[in-house]
Amino acid sequence: MWTQGLHRAAQQYPDGVATVFGERRHTFREQAGRVARLASGLRGLGVRDGTLVGVLALNSDRFADLLLAIPWAGGVFHPVSVRWGINEIAYALDDSVTGILCVDDTFAPLIPALSGRIRTVVHLGDGDPPDGMIALEDLIRDAAPIEDARRGGTDLAALMYTGGTTGVPKGVLLSHETLSGAALATEVAEPTGRAGSRTLIASPMSHVSGMLAGLLQTMFAGTQVIIAEFTPGAVLDAVERHRVSHLFLVPSMLRQVLHEAEAERDLSSIRHLMYGAAPITEQLLGRVRAQLPHVALQQVYASTEMALGTVLSSADHAEKSLLRSAGRAVVNREIRVEGPDGAVLPPGEIGEVAARGPVMLGYRDRPEETAYALRGGWLHTGDAGYLDENGYLFLVDRIKDMIVTGGDNVYSTEVENALAGHPAVAASAVIAVPDDDLGERVHAVVVLRPGGATDLADLRSHCATLIAPYKWPRSCEFVERLPLSPAGKPLKRQLRSAHWPAEGRQVN
Repeated sequence: MWTQGLHRAAQQYPDGVATVFGERRHTFREQAGRVARLASGLRGLGVRDGTLVGVLALNSDRFADLLLAIPWAGGVFHPVSVRWGINEIAYALDDSVTGILCVDDTFAPLIPALSGRIRTVVHLGDGDPPDGMIALEDLIRDAAPIEDARRGGTDLAALMYTGGTTGVPKGVLLSHETLSGAALATEVAEPTGRAGSRTLIASPMSHVSGMLAGLLQTMFAGTQVIIAEFTPGAVLDAVERHRVSHLFLVPSMLRQVLHEAEAERDLSSIRHLMYGAAPITEQLLGRVRAQLPHVALQQVYASTEMALGTVLSSADHAEKSLLRSAGRAVVNREIRVEGPDGAVLPPGEIGEVAARGPVMLGYRDRPEETAYALRGGWLHTGDAGYLDENGYLFLVDRIKDMIVTGGDNVYSTEVENALAGHPAVAASAVIAVPDDDLGERVHAVVVLRPGGATDLADLRSHCATLIAPYKWPRSCEFVERLPLSPAGKPLKRQLRSAHWPAEGRQVN
């Protein structure tokens, strides 16, 4: 049950600090009271068991309250990506038939363009709400607390849309046991002493990583130190000011934080760093160890549909041979690798990664896609990888991102890892582009470090010492930044769209 952690924390640690956001702090006793009254206010707006409540907002303590108040009222949490444009937002609201939307000051100006799609708008911002909106703080002030609806188990907890990187976003149906089980499994895999800890919530709370980070803290009566959105400066300021002990960062965030932390910043309070959502290079991992030698590292392999699959523990990080691994299946998940015919592959053979356990319930109103993704009782992830003899998973690429050039298969992550070792390269994304002779060729989109300089010939020369010639980039382009999904992953479909016709490769 999603809300169980708040009941326990309020009972056992009533004066413990639940949330910190700017100058506001709330104890668990205060948060429990706010959540019970906010749930009552939501019921007054028509929320009943299974009612979708949308949230389109940057991170805040009020967002954290809503994460608990929505299920407390019997509703279903529907986060709307803060990275989406108005058309994608409108699509998700239409597709889900979400009638109640909670917005902050950043997104309130979009409401006129969404009129007719939503019947009620709750304002999370400060000050008086815009015309036609209801202030969240007024809901809390004016309502009497109600009993928790106690939704749990296989009850629907959240509807979370995929990022749209592979076409039209799909609504992923996630149960309470899927999300609560995923949060607990990370701590079971490696106890990190979260009771009384301070975890920085820097990933969007509208994304599964940010949501689970907050849920885990509540379960173990730890403090959520919340920043509205990620910037390296905001992360470092929060770590220093609030003595943050735990944090989760995707590799693209981590790279920026470490770069800015080269100035005199105090990171001594950090005990545990969890990373995931995108591959990490050996070079970046080495930099983490050099700048944060006192910090225990933990990698997670997760997705919206799976919530959590594997964990690579801090002890595993001591084994050089495992540093490219995503870890082993957590206690309530199974992982296997399948061939194109669905047969289970032996250790060392690359195929599609599949997971079984409390994964998604399915895709909203997409029975055929649900049946295909969950065929045989296993969630088929679309990731290519292999298992070793001890059950460690090694991810190779997204199956759709594999490049077939002149009959040879090239996994883009292998090329990206090679490019990452070049001193001028800050980040890269490798994609397939059409080629008259080869069918597809390896194309690199590169972000340079400040002051860095290179060209295609130099990059190919660098790759020559690391990977086979057919894997070297045959063309490249240099950009100031890569387009990223909310999870921090490069939007390769967007990068491919400049090179393929509308009906071509980028839709795969």
